[in-house]
Amino acid sequence: MKLISWGFIGCGEVTELKSGPAFNEVEGSHIEAVMCRTERRVRSYAERHGVKKWYTDAQRLIDDPDVNAIYVATPPSSHATYAIMAMRAGKPVYVEKPLASSYEDCARVNRVSVETGVPCYVAYYRRYLPYFQRVKQILEEGRIGNVTNVQVRFSVPPREVDYHRDDLPWRLRPEISGGGYFYDLAPHQLDLLQEFFGVIVKAHGYCTNRAHLYDAEDTVSACFRFENGLVGSGSWCFVGHQSATEDRIEVVGEKGMISFSVFDYKPIELVTSEGRESIVVENPPYVQLPLIRSVIENLQGFGVCTCNSVSATPVNWVLDRVLGKF
Repeated sequence: MKLISWGFIGCGEVTELKSGPAFNEVEGSHIEAVMCRTERRVRSYAERHGVKKWYTDAQRLIDDPDVNAIYVATPPSSHATYAIMAMRAGKPVYVEKPLASSYEDCARVNRVSVETGVPCYVAYYRRYLPYFQRVKQILEEGRIGNVTNVQVRFSVPPREVDYHRDDLPWRLRPEISGGGYFYDLAPHQLDLLQEFFGVIVKAHGYCTNRAHLYDAEDTVSACFRFENGLVGSGSWCFVGHQSATEDRIEVVGEKGMISFSVFDYKPIELVTSEGRESIVVENPPYVQLPLIRSVIENLQGFGVCTCNSVSATPVNWVLDRVLGKF
């Protein structure tokens, strides 16, 4: 595949701000068509972004002979269905994270990818961002020595939409998202940790609802162990006070500690016997661009992208273990 002609299934906020424009930034790639079930919305998206074709039916977009790759940017409950439809049609697929709304659905996607020989990539774009590449470099250089412990701390106050019990966002409807905000935000943190330290092989969690704004969990605590024996823990609170807002991962080693944020991109803090160092790393304006470039170059035959459905599946395994789904 030399020219990648993308068809978008879904045209929500993520395609507007994080991913959509990046598909036209890479040589040999362009957006051919877009699909949304609401005609007014999809027509507007196509007109604003200069996309030639639009559909209100996903199968028609997948069957379009001018489309040879699919981007699935819908809520998680439909990820597996659309990804499998695309692969069955012989078209590579790039899926928003998490890969699906359950570990079981991730396994289905992987089986079909193997059966068809069609690749499926997942939008864990933080792996490819310069900010996190720098964190990985520091760890690999051994600047904090042998890593002994990992801690995730995340706390944010409720959003205005969280109070609208009769009209909750899809992220707070487990039948669509897989869980609450934990299922939406923690995947990025867990994927990064597994990128740095290997697969998590044991995980356990406690979940509760403290504010009773909605039915999904709003507070989660978890502990986990990586395949190399490293242990870690995490706490997530989505109904905290504004003064307690926190977005932080701490990695402790025998020679020092490194801490960084996952969503705020605050300066990386490195503490060793040599002192404290604050490291600022800029990311591209379209944060998914580095990963999308890697996906496209892989499809074009002169690059390798490892951010595929197999590497993404352990995240859902951890999520479902922590939430007690199995």
